[in-house]
Amino acid sequence: MKKLVRRHWNRRAANFDEEASHGLLNDMQARAWRRLIARIAGPAALDALDIGCGTGFLSLLLAAQGHRVTGVDMAPLMLAQTRAKAAAQEVEIRLVADDVETLASLPAASFDLAVERHVIWTLSHPEGALQTWRRVLRPGGRLVLIEGWWSGMEPRDEYVEIRDRLPLFGGRSEAELAAMVRASGFDLSAAEPLMDAELWTERPEYPRYIIIAKKPER
Repeated sequence: MKKLVRRHWNRRAANFDEEASHGLLNDMQARAWRRLIARIAGPAALDALDIGCGTGFLSLLLAAQGHRVTGVDMAPLMLAQTRAKAAAQEVEIRLVADDVETLASLPAASFDLAVERHVIWTLSHPEGALQTWRRVLRPGGRLVLIEGWWSGMEPRDEYVEIRDRLPLFGGRSEAELAAMVRASGFDLSAAEPLMDAELWTERPEYPRYIIIAKKPER
């Protein structure tokens, strides 16, 4: 199954940024995402992990604001896109090829902030992934999930074969995912809609939201 997932995202890497939900298509959208990242991360430089970084959407925004960024993805061609964009923008991003469900190459308690965008629905073991993300955060570190609920989403390409093995295929409601995050040992800080049209270039057809949680200090 992992081979099929890697093949899917490798094949989509070259044109991935052309869709409004994937890339920054205009200055207004870029400003909206910069404001959101500044609110999430704050002014102090952090060790930040971009989970399932893809073509570097969140990684580049974080690095541009002075954070020390590690981007992780299992698709080499996605990482190549991020590497090229980081070089063009003259920002430094550490890139790691790894499975975001296990993050075997990353030590425990090594990040202040972990972020992901539209990733958890693609995972075969989302509860295990949340435990992994908790492991790599320092005590008091924050987890940020930018997610949605695409009810009725039809699978494409390789996902036709594997959709039944993905517990969160198509996303879930804000309340359901927030409950899953709490059950994984996080303290919930915020769970709120993320429907601002500027972020997506138009008002989203399906619910989008952000969940911010904290790893307990002890």
